[in-house]
Amino acid sequence: MRHKSLTHLSRIDPVMRGLIGVIGPCRIELQSECAPFQALARAIAHQQLHGNAARAILARFAATCGGGSFPAPRAVLASKDAELRAIGFSFSKIAALKDLAAKTLEGIVPERHELERLDDAEIIERLTQVRGIGRWTVEMMLMFHLGRPDVLPVDDFGVRMGFRLAYALRKMPKPRALYAYGERWGPFRSTAAWYLWRAVELKRAGTLPQPEERIRLPRIGRRKARGKPRKKSQ
Repeated sequence: MRHKSLTHLSRIDPVMRGLIGVIGPCRIELQSECAPFQALARAIAHQQLHGNAARAILARFAATCGGGSFPAPRAVLASKDAELRAIGFSFSKIAALKDLAAKTLEGIVPERHELERLDDAEIIERLTQVRGIGRWTVEMMLMFHLGRPDVLPVDDFGVRMGFRLAYALRKMPKPRALYAYGERWGPFRSTAAWYLWRAVELKRAGTLPQPEERIRLPRIGRRKARGKPRKKSQ
């Protein structure tokens, strides 16, 4: 699959071909050991926090509510708000965690084996019903937990910045225009997104290849938009 994705991206897009030549093979590392409830709870904990702070809160969460293991949904619902607040969760995150726990028990957030049978759009529709879980969070789960190959998180700041740098654009691309341009990368848009993240790193290192020619993004009206852009970024 990875060989096919690199062959396709190199053939269809000279800029991607240049990135692949400098970076080498795609190395998306899957984090498949987490159940959907745990993966989403961790995502909620990390929102607007430095990684180290979030990990410390999650460690206290496991010790206080899970007896050393990651708490189950029923344990989260049984926990008092004051207890969760003392662990370090904000009131909005407490509400999100309890909504996630309730929707997991209701089956809206399915177990992993059921989740794997759903397509990307169905998963996004189901999981964004949870308070505090937006499309970007679900897209990260699709890419890094479920290994879905054709996800392009166009609202991600790093993806947009990587595209601007790699394609030598003067301004940040609008999500709708990036989505339209990125359709040529399908069905391997997850791999393309990974290379756009790496493009930012190449720019910092001074090794980003220059495109052979400048591109002009299509102008996309609101009627063709895929949905309201989100402000969340990785």
